[in-house]
Amino acid sequence: MKTPASEQTLSLPQPVVPDVVAIVPAAGVGKRMRADLPKQYLTIGDKTLLEHTVHYLLEHPRISNVVIAIGAEDAYFQSTSLAHNKRVVVTTGGQERADSVLAGLKATDAQWVMVHDAARPCVRHSDIDALIDAAATHTHGAILAAPVRDTMKRSSLDGKIETTVCRDNLWHALTPQMFLRDQLLAALETARDQSLAVTDEASAIELTGGAPKLVTGHADNIKVTQPEDLALAAFFLAQRKRGQ
Repeated sequence: MKTPASEQTLSLPQPVVPDVVAIVPAAGVGKRMRADLPKQYLTIGDKTLLEHTVHYLLEHPRISNVVIAIGAEDAYFQSTSLAHNKRVVVTTGGQERADSVLAGLKATDAQWVMVHDAARPCVRHSDIDALIDAAATHTHGAILAAPVRDTMKRSSLDGKIETTVCRDNLWHALTPQMFLRDQLLAALETARDQSLAVTDEASAIELTGGAPKLVTGHADNIKVTQPEDLALAAFFLAQRKRGQ
């Protein structure tokens, strides 16, 4: 007996699953942490933030390798467990984030890349899945992001409230951010050649007329920036380990 048309399941085409290389810019010094060493080398348990981040990326089945851009005078990387990992490629980064990402892009010929902050160890695999699926079907790539929840204020130069900013359609940009390698490389080189400041990869794509897709990510994907963030990241990692 034939299944009624109303009960039939349509077989929709699935997005192409790209072979993804993750790029982790890790040449910064993290001055706001007020620590004696770069923040990516601060530890939670027996691992540095960089190790937590990269190991978790490598555990994802759709990420083939990780390229890490470290500082030219980095004195810490060789003592980490990443130094001899065959799935990790190391290159020398630059003074600015964009310089380090450019170095990472030039160290791989992968079709697709995702750029992720070294100090964001709490990203979820489910969010990475959603990002990959979105980027694979969107012309200008995609980024993880979280809708702004708090009331937003714009300040004057002397630190007083100037106005309240409507939070409708405002998002916090997170990482990873995923794009075709050649597309991102061209966008970052254009920004560099025109001396345009970019604070994340999506802003480089925007400067060349692109409009990356926003993919809602979990708010616990925090970036360790202030000293108190380290304890919060440790809590989220412990929750993840317990499967919560």
